[in-house]
Amino acid sequence: MRIALPTNDGTSVSPHFGRSAGFLVFDIEEGQIQKRETIKNPSCHSHEEGACDRGSGESESSHSHAGILSALAGCNVVICAGMGWRAAEALKSAGVSEVVVTEPGLAEEAVSAFLAGELTASNQGFCRCSH
Repeated sequence: MRIALPTNDGTSVSPHFGRSAGFLVFDIEEGQIQKRETIKNPSCHSHEEGACDRGSGESESSHSHAGILSALAGCNVVICAGMGWRAAEALKSAGVSEVVVTEPGLAEEAVSAFLAGELTASNQGFCRCSH
């Protein structure tokens, strides 16, 4: 299993998925972290206040997640502190089986909590960021 988390500092979960500087990717085998790597966010983007909401008027072509999806190819789970609905839908369409929303904090602790069954996938409420 591969678990990805957005990060700005290489240690903690950033508050917003698409605006992060990069992603920490953990390879998990037999319930244990075997490998950890940092991948730069190739398409770090920002958008207007409220643009992650449905009906924001933002066109799909101006809000592509293709670079992020390419960088996270092979990841099964994404743990984040907030993400727009478009990113969540794009990840699911690309084969990510679970998107988990948690509080910002240390990335490794979030992965451990997920592996212990303390975090579960979210079907709603993806946008917990400050817009």
